Amino acid sequence: MTHSIVDCTLEEHGAPILAILNEAIENSTAVWDLDPRSADSMVGWFSSKVAGNFPVVGIIENDELVAFGTYGTFRAWPGYRLTVEHSVYARADQRGKGYGKIIMNELIARAKQQGMHAIIGGIEATNTGSIVLHEKLGFTHVGTLPQVGRKFDRWLDLAFYELILD
Repeated sequence: MTHSIVDCTLEEHGAPILAILNEAIENSTAVWDLDPRSADSMVGWFSSKVAGNFPVVGIIENDELVAFGTYGTFRAWPGYRLTVEHSVYARADQRGKGYGKIIMNELIARAKQQGMHAIIGGIEATNTGSIVLHEKLGFTHVGTLPQVGRKFDRWLDLAFYELILD
């Protein structure tokens, strides 16, 4: 696997990130949006990442973005400022190739460099692949909120996984 890890920008990576997100919105419970996002939505999304000093990290394979990840504010109150919540997505045809682990390791390293104390993953409780990945990386299941989301005419449970960074 010859790939490179890049810091994503709106100009260069906004469209492929949007495509990855919209595929996940339309076909999975990885994102709990109900409707595809617009290209305009990426402007605000990237602006919030820049304003918060939050990384958007991508993997380029054969000159194409195949996966990306980021983290951001866990909760809006100042007491939570040293905890971030992350998300990681791979293009549908690239899942299962280890890109999630690469992105996660990069996000963990960046969060440590920024002095974060904890990183949280909110995972739909039947997403076994994501749960196994998080457990392999040392995340601990810290709780599940039953039936807090609804998509595809069914209730979804949200499982929280946490990694203490220091």
